[in-house]
Amino acid sequence: MPYNVLIVEDQPILAMGVEDAVEALGHCTIGIASNATDALKYLDTADIALVDVNLDDGATGPDIGRQMANANVAVLFMTSDPSALGAGVRNTLGVMEKPMMDLEMIEAIQFVADYRSGTSVPVAPKKLKIFAH
Repeated sequence: MPYNVLIVEDQPILAMGVEDAVEALGHCTIGIASNATDALKYLDTADIALVDVNLDDGATGPDIGRQMANANVAVLFMTSDPSALGAGVRNTLGVMEKPMMDLEMIEAIQFVADYRSGTSVPVAPKKLKIFAH
């Protein structure tokens, strides 16, 4: 099943790489946001959000993730600083540390899609730190 995916990333080249992986898996990128204001515009249309921690407007990723998760969006953080998330953000799935190989990114996106579908127990990529809730 294809999902509407929001990419929350302030580095255009990284965002384009994530977008390529999302679309290679058959999902639709509904937007690329580089700050909280832009990201939260997709609150009602995103099924999945791939969120960096540090954005154009500061370390707003955790708050974006929290609000997205509260709106029933499956949230996975992708950041070079996983420690900024502490033990995790309530109701979000987990975090993948950047940089990632292309295959690791595809595995992470597939994990979130499998989780969202609820049809199987998703297999977590090796680099994925799952948050306990």
